[in-house]
Amino acid sequence: MLTDLPNLLTLSRIAAIPLIVGLVALRDARADLAACVIFSAAAVTDYFDGRIARVRRQQSAFGRMLDPIADKLLVGATLMMLVGLARVSAWGLYPAVVIMLREILVSGLREYLAGVRAGLPVTRLAKWKTGVQMASLGMLLAGDSAARLLHLGFLPVSALGESAIWVAALLTLLTGWDYLTVGLRHAAAPGARDAVPPR
Repeated sequence: MLTDLPNLLTLSRIAAIPLIVGLVALRDARADLAACVIFSAAAVTDYFDGRIARVRRQQSAFGRMLDPIADKLLVGATLMMLVGLARVSAWGLYPAVVIMLREILVSGLREYLAGVRAGLPVTRLAKWKTGVQMASLGMLLAGDSAARLLHLGFLPVSALGESAIWVAALLTLLTGWDYLTVGLRHAAAPGARDAVPPR
């Protein structure tokens, strides 16, 4: 189970985190480019692990548990490094906060809904949110220094990344609201209180 290809791809996202953190901490153009490449490769595995699991019929409870955890760890660590090392402007802090809060909200909702044996389906809009979010973080990791290294200094990579993260934050609010209404609907259902063990 653990050695199935989908689970290995999911685990690779977690393994990529210390590499990305270490590279960003170097504050070097080549390291920034390498961090962007590793992050992008890790983000792509998020698409392929689920697809391969369905095609090969290797879906498992372990994979369903680990996949969202790996996503949130990757996004959370990347956002903290970018904000902590001032790789985003003061205005870029606000969408980062929105994205982090949404991830915590969805984690809490998933935990609650698991207690009442209800699922939280991934919507098409949420998939778009993930795509825009990953693209924005990849651009912010690369930054203008990596663009100059590739002789693409005419591209405002950091500005494009910050614009994209605002779009991701807007989609985050929309999808977060959708998920919250699903959770509230289940919480208000008859018998929901009895279905959840006391804390």
